[in-house]
Amino acid sequence: MAHSTTLYTILTLLLAYYNFCVYGCYTSIISFGDSLADTGNLKIQYLKTDGTAPHFLFPPYGETFFHKPTGRFSNGRLIIDFVAESLGLPLIPPYLGINITRLRQGVNYAVAGGTALEPSFLEERGVSNNRENASLGTQLGWFKQSLPSICATTSDCKRLIGRSLILMGEIGGNDYNHALQYGKSIKEVQTYVPFVVKTIISALNELIELGAETIVVPGNLPIGCSAAYLTIFYGSNEVEYDNATGCITQLNKFAEYHNELLKTELNHIREVHPEINVIYADYYNSAMQIFLSPYEYGFTNGALMACCGGGGPYNYNASVACADPLSTSCDEPDTYFNWDGLHLTEAAYRLIFVSLFEGSYTTPRFNSICPTSRLQPVGVKLSSSI
Repeated sequence: MAHSTTLYTILTLLLAYYNFCVYGCYTSIISFGDSLADTGNLKIQYLKTDGTAPHFLFPPYGETFFHKPTGRFSNGRLIIDFVAESLGLPLIPPYLGINITRLRQGVNYAVAGGTALEPSFLEERGVSNNRENASLGTQLGWFKQSLPSICATTSDCKRLIGRSLILMGEIGGNDYNHALQYGKSIKEVQTYVPFVVKTIISALNELIELGAETIVVPGNLPIGCSAAYLTIFYGSNEVEYDNATGCITQLNKFAEYHNELLKTELNHIREVHPEINVIYADYYNSAMQIFLSPYEYGFTNGALMACCGGGGPYNYNASVACADPLSTSCDEPDTYFNWDGLHLTEAAYRLIFVSLFEGSYTTPRFNSICPTSRLQPVGVKLSSSI
């Protein structure tokens, strides 16, 4: 009996080592979030509901890497794409357009415009949102609905999820964006933060119950540096600017408040589940280093001006979106940090990825859990079919 047990243990370890060698640290990526991570779900929603193609399905979206629009809100790849490439995995397809048999390789439930909270939360506070519900709860529901198609038993599902890298967003930014763009004050919107963070933590606990063992949870970007907000508040006497970056101080402090509350709650999860890798991804400071010194990182056109947009001091116009016939697009997007006023260029996402997954802007450091020796260079073109 002892010999049989020892043999079983050896075989189990050999299988685990084989999987690590063949697949790297993880066998798949499961992603939730909004437009910073959406690889095509909103595109499919639009085409299925009324058949119209929104602005982000026209050039110059996708021009840099895919050479066509894919539903990504950028000129090329997103952070999730660089993560997949570095782990030797295929680019992660959107859930709404996926062949169900491919789910074991990874799936992306993120939807551009998605919120952490349910739409009713904002509606009760006088903020209407005409888009189809793509809240974190909805995305989590899609995930649970898809599990019976890819794993036969509860234990099989736990193994699948446990071997997957879970990317929780970024999510929550749109809960604030919708309200701020609707005219709500920064002070009022700040009262939403505990509700947003509570919803994210609830989703994390649910994923842990389902078998998640490694979860990356991004914080909020420095939204005061967004070309959209810089345009919205342009000329206003109600805001102050950071002399070092040109960003709106109050909005960046707001983002930091969200991030501090989120980090505190993540620490509580680690105390309850010390066996789970709960990784905080510091989007704020990984981006802030670039806002402080854009030229040092190759952004010779700065970090605040949008590459593609409808004009104005930051080339952003809420009435003239990127790809609109009246909009203009830069010739060298790699020299811009901001893509369309709200989203970033592929070059920006690449640098943030390197800072996070190969650098020191995650807590604990991602490369201490998945060593950088297992990562492939982010410039390697593995696939451009999605």
